[in-house]
Amino acid sequence: MEDDCRPLLSSEQTGENRSLRGSTDSLDIKVKRPFYVEPRNIVGDDPQERVSAEAAILNSRVHYYSKLTGSSDRLLSPPNHVIPRPEEIYVYSPLGTAFKVTGSDHSSKNPSIVTIFAIWNTMLGTSILSIPWGIKQAGFTLGILILIFTGLLMLYCCYIVLKSPKAIPYVNTSDWEFPDVCKYYFGKFGQWSSLVFSMVSLIGAMVVYWVLMSNFLYNIGQFIYNYAHNVSMSDSEFGTNGTDKVICPYQNIIPGENYTISTFYFDNSGNDTSDVSSFGHWWSKTNTIPLYLIVLLPLLCFRSASFFARFTFLGTISVVYLIILVTVKAVRLGFHLEFHWFDTTQFYVPEFRLLFPQLTGVLTLAFYIHNCIITLMKSNMHQENNVRDLSVAYLLVGLTYLYVGVLIFAAFPSPPLLKDCIEPNFLDNFPSSDVMVFVARTFLLFQMITVYPLLGYLVRVQIMGQIFGNHYPSFFHVLVLNIFIVGAGVLVARFYPNIGSIIRYSGATCGLALVFVFPALVHMISLKRQGKLRWLSALFHSLLILLGMSNLLAQFFM
Repeated sequence: MEDDCRPLLSSEQTGENRSLRGSTDSLDIKVKRPFYVEPRNIVGDDPQERVSAEAAILNSRVHYYSKLTGSSDRLLSPPNHVIPRPEEIYVYSPLGTAFKVTGSDHSSKNPSIVTIFAIWNTMLGTSILSIPWGIKQAGFTLGILILIFTGLLMLYCCYIVLKSPKAIPYVNTSDWEFPDVCKYYFGKFGQWSSLVFSMVSLIGAMVVYWVLMSNFLYNIGQFIYNYAHNVSMSDSEFGTNGTDKVICPYQNIIPGENYTISTFYFDNSGNDTSDVSSFGHWWSKTNTIPLYLIVLLPLLCFRSASFFARFTFLGTISVVYLIILVTVKAVRLGFHLEFHWFDTTQFYVPEFRLLFPQLTGVLTLAFYIHNCIITLMKSNMHQENNVRDLSVAYLLVGLTYLYVGVLIFAAFPSPPLLKDCIEPNFLDNFPSSDVMVFVARTFLLFQMITVYPLLGYLVRVQIMGQIFGNHYPSFFHVLVLNIFIVGAGVLVARFYPNIGSIIRYSGATCGLALVFVFPALVHMISLKRQGKLRWLSALFHSLLILLGMSNLLAQFFM
């Protein structure tokens, strides 16, 4: 009797129906496809083909049935055998036309090699410029060991993030990201905390970009001015002589007998030093350049970032050129290494230093891709190879960091300079008159000008979407947010332009939650619900959480 009173179509389902619902939820991507009009129901071969009356009636019937259940109910989902291949899908229009779908997002899959290099290109960012500095802070031998160990830990945590949606039963997770997984396990706290820590990584990256753009623009302008006005600057200032000059920007760490004060030489006798001082007044790395870059503010207010996404190839070109630059400099400078395991010498640093947490902070951001790995892997043609492709991508990234970091550290000329002269941005150890470095700075500047609006777009989408439910609530809201982001970049570039410290603080902060704490907790809770959690696994993942907390706390004592 109770069954007779139950509605024919109800959002409440029995346990058996829930299992069926789980199977239909796996077809969520197909359910979201547009209404399918069979080719036999299309009249004519025009670009906008007329739809027959039979197809129009069928469309109305499906719309009618869809009103009988809730929007989240899949009781009327089409079965798998009636869903056509992607190339046979047509979009039905109420105006009586149908458009053939070509190249939809779900049908465009990438082979493994494309997926691997997409991860490689995405992960390699501004952190690569700070790897030599990080190795110097930790010591050459300890730095290499930490880089390998941190890469393996980050790979494992990324693997947990990648498989976390699939470990949730009876729920369709085909379009979930890791913040959705955190919300499932930890409620609103997990959702908002993951959002906050994600914002730390994104805004931290934008601040680093602003500092680097100021740096690159300053050196590019300096190179052009010196070339146009026939100004030659003696680059022996706190540095080496020779074809490939290397400089140490800070006088107080150079032994007095190994440097000379730089001087300017003018080929045109009509020039004087007042022109140079006037140019330096208006072209200052910290006082004026960060303010000039405010002209980029309107780029952050675009509704869509698709225009800037077309220039992401510049990132690959920049990284490849950096590798070539490092190789050429290492060959020309040669290796300058001495191994002093614990003792500090005049020109060399110990192989093991207590400042190693600075490197772990940098590497946490350098290997960070956890917030977008699920999206990147969705486009992989062979989903069964996701773990292998992710591991290969991490291997390539780790080898790239090792190559750049080891070569720059080993080739840094000591003596006459100290290894401690290696800068957080290793390009600062080369003079502005270096042509190869000038090209590298130019590539990186244009790359960052195009990537900066993309980062701003991601920040806006996540913040505005969570608060207002709309990615672009109004121009005023977007402008206020962008002024805050740009203002943060200007202030840091003006008063604290140390990208090494910015990277390690932001990396350790976002890594605490999104790399160590949340993935470890999600994994343990999932295993416990399945009855598979063992004490050894619980101990290991608890140690991961402690490592993340120690990594963050250590940054404030270095």
